[in-house]
Amino acid sequence: MPLNFTAIDFETANSSPASACSVGLVKIRAGRVAERASWFIQPPVGHDAFLEWNTRIHGIVAADVVGAKGWAEQYADIVAFADGDVLVAHNARFDMGVIAGGCAATGTPLADHHSLCSLQVARKTYTLESYRLPMAARAAGHEGFAHHDAAADAEACAAIVVHAAQLHRADTVEALGAATRVHVTPVRPREEKPRTAAPQPRLSRRPMVFSD
Repeated sequence: MPLNFTAIDFETANSSPASACSVGLVKIRAGRVAERASWFIQPPVGHDAFLEWNTRIHGIVAADVVGAKGWAEQYADIVAFADGDVLVAHNARFDMGVIAGGCAATGTPLADHHSLCSLQVARKTYTLESYRLPMAARAAGHEGFAHHDAAADAEACAAIVVHAAQLHRADTVEALGAATRVHVTPVRPREEKPRTAAPQPRLSRRPMVFSD
């Protein structure tokens, strides 16, 4: 079987996993980029406050998502783009948490997803001082991209997995997971009811890192 998967990256408005404000998607077919997509997302009510720290990281402000579709309207597009692929993300726990969080907050049924973490794959493949996305991507020969742009980050993540698969002589995502002992895991739903209020998240005195 060829190396097929979809790399995905989210940026969030605040610390809520339901506050996705941007998504980037890159489809890999036979180890090569076959398709790219990205768009803004309007976070759901109750999760839609844009915190200063998050904006400093990705540069997205509330005005940027005005007119964008919300999670409930856009999730079907994400599912259709992935088309049953394993979802690959750098720090997949964060990005899969965004999927589960967005579905929980909007009452949207969670589709059947499985994921592989490129951060964990990089740790089992390279010897680096840091395994953050720019450093791991550089080890894979992919550099000079706009970190924290969702589309660029998804492509960097894809480059890591393609390169790692070549080094481990793995022809599928599942084979790469077996070679690196990084599990392909199902995405679990979150237990959360849709919110109707819109409380302002409290500011932190120091920035929180939400993804790599």
